[in-house]
Amino acid sequence: MFDVAVIEDPAAAEVTLDPVRARLLAALAEPGSASSLAAAVGLPRQKVNYHLRALEKHGLVELVEERRRGNCTERVLRATAASYVISPAALSAVEPDPARAPDQLSARWLLALAARLVRELGRLIAGATAANQRLATYAIDSELTFATAADRAAFAGELQEAVADLVRRHHAEDAPGGRKHRLVVALHPSLKN
Repeated sequence: MFDVAVIEDPAAAEVTLDPVRARLLAALAEPGSASSLAAAVGLPRQKVNYHLRALEKHGLVELVEERRRGNCTERVLRATAASYVISPAALSAVEPDPARAPDQLSARWLLALAARLVRELGRLIAGATAANQRLATYAIDSELTFATAADRAAFAGELQEAVADLVRRHHAEDAPGGRKHRLVVALHPSLKN
């Protein structure tokens, strides 16, 4: 089971948005059968089976084992990931494109960058998984408090200069066999608890 999986297929995304199926996916972090899940979600076993088949059809759950119970075979399933992210590619006709209106101070542009990040990482993860290779990534996640808006603006300016300097020193446009990497740095207010 993966920690997180990215859903690109619109039909798979639609299946996960059903509240019952989302509850079943959450419950299937641990293997379970339609019978054991029926009690947990308060639905008849047949209805749970119907939803499990839809999830299985889209690769969101997988068979762990089959057990004989009297004259029946009980199928034990588990989710293929602990959590899921729906890629903007699932809405390809309207997915955000940061190239449309690049504006470093726009929250909507930052959201378009984040959407591109999800889409690209989803595809890279799928490729690395298929090749049975690790994907080289790096991320920083920090939270800081600014005393004033001027302090925030000064920080953003210094960060921009530092990143530009690092890019100038390490970017090798014409390196034979070099591999391009995308760098995204974001700064936004934290949500209030």
